[in-house]
Amino acid sequence: MLTVDDFGRIRRAHRDGMSIRAIAVKFGHSRRSVRKALKQCEPKPYTQSASRSAPKLGPFHDVIDQILADDEQAPRKQRHTAMQIYRRLSAEHGYEGGYDQVRRYVGRNRQQHRQTFIPLSHEPGQRFEADFGHIYVDYPEGRRLVSVFMGIWSYSHARFAMACPTERSEAILAAMVEAFTFFNCVSREVWWDNPTTVATAILKGRERRLNERYAALASHYAFDPICCMPRSGWEKPDVEHSVFDLQRRWATPVPKVQDDDELNAYLLKCCIQELDRTVSGQTQTIRERFAEDKARAGELPNQSFDPCVYDTSKVDKYQTAAYDTNRYSVPRAFAFQTVGVKGYIDRVEFTANGTVIARHPRCYERRQQILDPVHYLVTLGRRPATLDHAPVYRNWKLPVVFTELREKFEERDGPHAGARQFIRVLQLLAEHPIERVRRAIEQTSVVLSADLIRQRVERLAASQRLNHAASPLDLIGPNQVNPQVPRPDLGQFNQLLSQGARTDEPTIPQPQA
Repeated sequence: MLTVDDFGRIRRAHRDGMSIRAIAVKFGHSRRSVRKALKQCEPKPYTQSASRSAPKLGPFHDVIDQILADDEQAPRKQRHTAMQIYRRLSAEHGYEGGYDQVRRYVGRNRQQHRQTFIPLSHEPGQRFEADFGHIYVDYPEGRRLVSVFMGIWSYSHARFAMACPTERSEAILAAMVEAFTFFNCVSREVWWDNPTTVATAILKGRERRLNERYAALASHYAFDPICCMPRSGWEKPDVEHSVFDLQRRWATPVPKVQDDDELNAYLLKCCIQELDRTVSGQTQTIRERFAEDKARAGELPNQSFDPCVYDTSKVDKYQTAAYDTNRYSVPRAFAFQTVGVKGYIDRVEFTANGTVIARHPRCYERRQQILDPVHYLVTLGRRPATLDHAPVYRNWKLPVVFTELREKFEERDGPHAGARQFIRVLQLLAEHPIERVRRAIEQTSVVLSADLIRQRVERLAASQRLNHAASPLDLIGPNQVNPQVPRPDLGQFNQLLSQGARTDEPTIPQPQA
C-alpha cells in the first residue's frame, strides 16, 4: 500500500517529465499504482464498502439477540460472555462456525447498547455527595481494613474524610455532623447510594423509605435526602472519584498510625491540602470555588444534632442491659427496669427519666460484658466475698495506695473485717473521683479507719468547692491581670435627670408593698 511519501515522489517525478513506465521502474510500483497516485494527491484510508456478514452465523442472529435481551434482567455477574454464547450456540442450536464471528457480533451489539451521558454542571451550594471507601491501614497490632466516610461538594470539589469503625447508622450520623461542622454550612441536597442505613426500602422511581434517624438528620439540617437509582453509581461521580483518590493518593503507601485519632488527623490534613488544588478544567482553586458554595449553602442550625441511635433494654439481675449483642452495666437502682439506650459511634449511654445513668465506651466485639466496678459497689457491701471472686473487681486497676490500705486493714482487723472496712472506702468512689479518695487515704495514715477517710474526703470536696466558687477574678483572662475600669461620669447621670422620663420608653414596674 502506497504511503503519502510515495504519492509525493511519484507526483514530483511526473512533474519533471518522467513517464508512467519510467516512474514504475524507478520506484518499484505497478503502473496501476502510479496512475492512482497521479489522480489523487494522497492515499485514501481503507473503508469497507459493504458489510460482510458471516454466512454461517446469520441464521443465529435472532438467538443471540434474545440471549442478550434476557441478560438485562439477570444479575450483573451472571450474564453471558461471548464465549458462553458460542458454547450454547454450538451445543443447543447446532452452530458450526467459529468463535470469532460470535465475538465480533456480540461486541457490535453491546456497543450499540452502551449508555451515553450528558455533561452536568451543578449550582454552588446545591449538592453534596457521600459514600464509604475502604483502605488498609497499618496499626501497631497489624494491618486492618478501615471504612472511610467520604463527602464532597459537587460544585467546588471540597472534600471531607473520616475513618469510622463501622458503616452503621450511627457512623453515618456522626460523619455527616462532623462534615457539616467542618464546612460550617449545609448543602441543599445530599446524595447517597441506597444503603439500608439510609434507605430502608426502595419504592417507585426515586421514592425511598428513609431510615428514621437519617430522616431526623435531614430534618434537623433541612437538606433534601436523595438516593441514586439502583445500580447507578455514575449518578454521583464526584464521590466515586474521591474514593479512588483516597485509595491511590492518600493511602498509597499504606498509612502507618498509632490509632484512629491519628488516622483522622491525617485525613483531615489531606482534605485541607486539597483546598489549594485546581481541578482539571477549572481556573479557580477548590478553596475559591468553595467560597461560592458556602455563600449559597444553608447555615448550621443553632442546636447540634445528637448523632445516635435510640433503643430500649431491660436491665437483668446482674445490673446489665443489652445493646448490639453486648451487655453493659448500670447502677443497682435501675435493676429490673427498662432503660433507654443511645448508641453512638464511640460510646453507649443508658438513660432513665431523661437523665444519663451510665456511659461506656462502645464495644464492637460480640457477646462481651462491659462492666463498671462503681455500679456494683452497693451490691458489694452486701456480698463482700465477691471482692476476690468477681472479675469486675479482680481486674480493677486501682492506685497502689488502695492495695496497701487493704493490707493494713486486714493486718489489723483480720481478713473479713478488714475487707469490709476496705469496701466502705471503695464505696466512696460512687460519689467522689478516685484522685480525691486517694489523697484522703494518704492524709489519713496515722489512724486507719473508713470513717476517718470518709470525713477527710468530704473536707477535701468542700475545700475544692470553695476554691472553685465564682469570683470577679475568675472572669479575668490570663492577659488581664490589672483590668482598667473607667471612672463613672456623673455629668451624664445629671443630664439624664434633667431630661425627665420619656413617655415613649418602657418603664420598669416598681414592686408593690
